[in-house]
Amino acid sequence: MRPGAADALTSDEIGAELGERATLVQFSSAFCQPCRATRRVLGEVAGMVDGVAHVEIDAEARLDLVRRLDVAGTPTVLVLDAGGRIVRRAGGQPRKADVIAALGRAVR
Repeated sequence: MRPGAADALTSDEIGAELGERATLVQFSSAFCQPCRATRRVLGEVAGMVDGVAHVEIDAEARLDLVRRLDVAGTPTVLVLDAGGRIVRRAGGQPRKADVIAALGRAVR
């Protein structure tokens, strides 16, 4: 994330409630093939871990957030802790094991 960018997101900013323990925020675009697989992986992980929400944001519709958070491509995944603070971020299609490991840092 570039200097000066917000280090926390609110439910109003992402358009959905934050998870009780953590939130997986996915920036996607309409014709992004890896975004579909990412949606599936993040949805599965959110379903496995209590208190974790998955929120998908259309990058083209939310250019304000894309610019503020310096999202360079889709999919981009942010892992937020319970307070909405960004604890991890990754570009590209994640592996399920990596998402679970990143959540471990968010739900301490």
